[in-house]
Amino acid sequence: MKVTCARDELAEKLQIVGRGVSTRTSVQILAGIMLRAEEGQLFLSATDMEISLRVSLEAQVEDAGAIVVPGRLLVDIVRLLPAGEVTLEHRAEEGLALLTAGSASYRLYTYGAEDFPRLPEIDEDSAFTVERDAFLDTISRVSRSASRDESRPVLTGVLVRFEGGKVVMAATDSYRLSVKETGLTESPGQDLEAIVPARALGELTRIAQGADSATLVIGVQENQVVFGTDGVWLTARRIDGQFPNYKQLLPETFEAEIRLPREELLDVVRRTSLMALRKSPLRLRFEEGELTISAQTPDVGEARESLPISYSGDVMEIGFNAEFLRDGLESITDEQVRFKLISPLRPGLIHGEADDFLYLIMPIRLAG
Repeated sequence: MKVTCARDELAEKLQIVGRGVSTRTSVQILAGIMLRAEEGQLFLSATDMEISLRVSLEAQVEDAGAIVVPGRLLVDIVRLLPAGEVTLEHRAEEGLALLTAGSASYRLYTYGAEDFPRLPEIDEDSAFTVERDAFLDTISRVSRSASRDESRPVLTGVLVRFEGGKVVMAATDSYRLSVKETGLTESPGQDLEAIVPARALGELTRIAQGADSATLVIGVQENQVVFGTDGVWLTARRIDGQFPNYKQLLPETFEAEIRLPREELLDVVRRTSLMALRKSPLRLRFEEGELTISAQTPDVGEARESLPISYSGDVMEIGFNAEFLRDGLESITDEQVRFKLISPLRPGLIHGEADDFLYLIMPIRLAG
């Protein structure tokens, strides 16, 4: 294989595909990026067996072929090469790739392309398009509620469901639950559902935010979900299992509903959270005309702030994880927040003026 291409474009595309390189595996080939040259194109791909990334760029191909090169090293080298053209030549008899740009020359040991995992086929005929911004906004509103505990794989994913001209996403780590419905002008025309790794949706957001296209291509396959934008293809392994029935988790009735200005409340929560260390809860005390938010950590200190509210029920004091409460408030975009509460030991529901985003948060039992 021998190929020449522009350094800037190669560096840009390697930066994208390099995010698919595995950093936690003992399988060497998964730490590599596969380069395949044919018919005026250089194809780059990487996978960690959970997600895979593929992209291509125009190149002068002298000899077609494929090699696998250590991924992170290749990304770093190309990024720092002098401007101009880069030539990559595979010397099979030596097991080396020769990388040259101007007076710079690098020799990298390669892995056999035949050992690289075969990536899922991309069936563009069965794919459909959705509005990019609407889809990415939905991801950003729910994904932070996904679990990071690998012992419960289903909860590390986001439930993505297309139904009746809208997309519904839900995520939960069993301590909080986020649900967002978004109307779509373009949709698959049939009901589809998949549990997609939250990490994959995070990578999609990074890639697609800077894209020129206003749409995303999505294909839901038997074991994979494929996303495409501006020539970049991300494939994510679908998570097997039964996602919790989130509708059953949402209480039907509440004892109190309080409306609060989101920005003002969020500022107070951010400040008082500084004193909620070592898993100390954030205390919210609702009483007639006033909400008091406080936090106390032994041997550190305490914080207390009050907000005027329209509330006339019994005094209610409830504790929440400070980070989880802050995440919920940051995920709401309306000027007003609605707090719905039942009791200090039952979950609270937070949402904006509309009901298209819901955030359910479990309380922390308060001492004393």
